[in-house]
Amino acid sequence: MLNKAIKKINDEIEKEKNPYVKVIGEYLLKVIAGNEGAAEKILAADKTIMKSLEAMRKAAEKNKVGNMAMISDEEGFAIVLKYFEIKREKKNDINDKKVIDFKAKKEEKEEDIFNVSLDDYI
Repeated sequence: MLNKAIKKINDEIEKEKNPYVKVIGEYLLKVIAGNEGAAEKILAADKTIMKSLEAMRKAAEKNKVGNMAMISDEEGFAIVLKYFEIKREKKNDINDKKVIDFKAKKEEKEEDIFNVSLDDYI
C-alpha cells in the first residue's frame, strides 16, 4: 500500500509539472513514510494534490485583503492533511526529521579551524 501511495504521488508530480504540486507531494511523501494509514488516505481515488491546492486557495481567500491572500506554510500543510483526512500523531513529527542545528555545525567548523596547539610550533 505504501508503495502504491508513493507511486501515485510521484506520478502526479510528474504529470502536473507544477512546482506547488511538487512541494506538496514531497511533503506527503514524508507524511506517509512508514505510515500505512496515511498512505491509504492518499490512495483515495477522488483525492489529488491539485485538489488539495484548491482547498488551500479557498482557505486563503477567506483571509483575502484587497487582491492579496496568504497563508503560512504550517496552515497550508494543515489544510492538505485535512483534505486527505490524515491526522498527525505529533505536531512537529514531520519537521523534526529535518532539524539541522546550523549554529552548532558552524561552531564545530570554527573550532576545527582554530584548534592550534603550541606543540605544533615546537
